[in-house]
Amino acid sequence: MINMDPTQLLKEIIRPVLQDLSMWSEPAERLLLGTACQESSCGQYVRQIGGPALGIFQMEPATHDDIWDRFLAHHPDLSRKLNRWRAQYGNGMGPGEMVGNNFYAAAMCRIHYLRVADSIPDYLDGQAHYWKRFYNTVKGHGTVEQYKNNWSRFVGVGVI
Repeated sequence: MINMDPTQLLKEIIRPVLQDLSMWSEPAERLLLGTACQESSCGQYVRQIGGPALGIFQMEPATHDDIWDRFLAHHPDLSRKLNRWRAQYGNGMGPGEMVGNNFYAAAMCRIHYLRVADSIPDYLDGQAHYWKRFYNTVKGHGTVEQYKNNWSRFVGVGVI
């Protein structure tokens, strides 16, 4: 089993993207790290087995496209910033870019959460519930307990 080192994922991918997008906060970076731990076993999977989700944050192509069509279309400054993280900008790669471009996948994950009016909680249990409600949704198979267990499994009991 190969997983990304959570400290490197946070410091080398998540944090620089969030800072560049002017969306950095400790709760935001921990939420993205927790999302990757839960959704892809901290980077083990870049394509959902038996499903459409892509990248280490396992975002579905329909969600990716909805973000571009319904949210980013109304936020051109954010769209320009996001395009700096796209390696295949203009080449029609679309959601498939999240498979091999963790920077872009992290940016899309954060923008997905940005569309939520509720503030990101700053504690693990709150983030697990936030992830379940706004990312995995009631239709998803993931649970709050799985999220917390995967955080403990990959990150440990402390915060990076």
